[in-house]
Amino acid sequence: VKIKGYLEAYESGLCVWNDETENFAPHKKLWSKSAAKPNQPLAPEGHPNFWKDETGDEWVLFGDPFPRLKCPASFEAWEDPQTWQPLEPQQSVPTVDGKEQVTPHRGSIAWSEFRQKWVAVLTQLGGKPSHLGEIWFAEADEPTGPWKRAVKVVTHNNYTFYNPRLHPELTPPDSPVLLFEGTYTQTFADHALATPRYDYNQILYRLDLDDPVLGAR
Repeated sequence: VKIKGYLEAYESGLCVWNDETENFAPHKKLWSKSAAKPNQPLAPEGHPNFWKDETGDEWVLFGDPFPRLKCPASFEAWEDPQTWQPLEPQQSVPTVDGKEQVTPHRGSIAWSEFRQKWVAVLTQLGGKPSHLGEIWFAEADEPTGPWKRAVKVVTHNNYTFYNPRLHPELTPPDSPVLLFEGTYTQTFADHALATPRYDYNQILYRLDLDDPVLGAR
């Protein structure tokens, strides 16, 4: 996505990694902003996850955090908008005590061999004490949901921690340890003082999936 000014998107498309130049090269333009097309169309945006459904078909799911689009798991399908199928992502997740609904901002999902479930970490939109700094863990039997049992695992006092990204590739498949990173910044906080040497950097967190706070597997 090409951006101008303050987060204003004006063009989007697909890119492909070039092994020789070691960068992403434009592959296909999907949208240019105009009076007739002011908004971006649905596209494979967000974090990808591979998934085999109950019939054995293999898909790639795209979402941030929950899947909004799927396509067959091939390069040819990824680059062909005719194969893209929209999904309806869950709008909120109930907390483990049932007293609150958590509205996701950004996040990612992954299959956890240890929990035998799909797991998610997500930033809460409009959380407290930080508007975009409260991180929740949730689970589901399928990547498309329903997502439930949200537990707060990270909090920040008037500071932003957004775009949390799970890294299951950094631990063994059956490990009880889940690692995730996110952007730590004073942006979107209420006149917060920047943390020296850390502001607008990626911070890595460890979450122990065998912690009783997360409930039984």
